[in-house]
Amino acid sequence: MCFTYKYRDIKVPCIGAVGTIHILKALENGADGVCLMGCLEGNCEYLTGNLRARKRVQYVKKLLGKLSIEKERLEIYNLSSAEANRFCKLAGEITEKVRTLGPIPLKIDNSKI
Repeated sequence: MCFTYKYRDIKVPCIGAVGTIHILKALENGADGVCLMGCLEGNCEYLTGNLRARKRVQYVKKLLGKLSIEKERLEIYNLSSAEANRFCKLAGEITEKVRTLGPIPLKIDNSKI
């Protein structure tokens, strides 16, 4: 197991399917950080899905900065399915980074709505 921190793994056919709203909802609903991992640039089965995802991540990072929330809470990585060791290393790095940043101040208690 790669993770030592609470996480949720959500599999999608392509990280290009992950929209801005999905990232923001994850943060709103309790995630202290979000990490997208997808195929290598130029190797996307859906042609430009990983490029679209990178643009969305850049956009959300700008939004987080405007909200005075650390941009480091959101990362995107490109790797091949043969890079299991790199996956574990990257997952550990983002986990440690988020742990160091602490809880995100954006969480909303939906039970009061």
